[in-house]
Amino acid sequence: MPTKIEIVQEAKTWIGTPFKHQGRIKGLGVDCVGLIIGVAHVFKLTEFDYTNYSHTPDGFLMQQLLAQHLDVMAIQAAKAGDIVLMRFEAQPQHVGILSHYGIIHAYAQVRRCVEHRLDDHWQSRIVGAYAYPHVENV
Repeated sequence: MPTKIEIVQEAKTWIGTPFKHQGRIKGLGVDCVGLIIGVAHVFKLTEFDYTNYSHTPDGFLMQQLLAQHLDVMAIQAAKAGDIVLMRFEAQPQHVGILSHYGIIHAYAQVRRCVEHRLDDHWQSRIVGAYAYPHVENV
């Protein structure tokens, strides 16, 4: 069973991977959902994958899928190694993994997977939080 620290360490190995819509391959191409799924697959936490979405995914479908495959938690309880769902416009449509520094996510605007601070601007975008199942809270 992996720890949240190991989740963050694995997510960091994806930093620099070019952004690619529906990408799932570290170093070659990944999108925000692909990062979450790729990290889960490394630790065999799930075999689930979902690639039937547009460049602007249906945020409410995304919320339902996350709730089906991850443990829903209060936003205030989310820590490094947990997943946050964010909105850029009306619907939630972007996910990332919290780190001790901030957030790791595949960000289309900068065309790669990055880690940056979770400042007020980014914090205000968070609308949901989730934990991978079977991960230790260490």
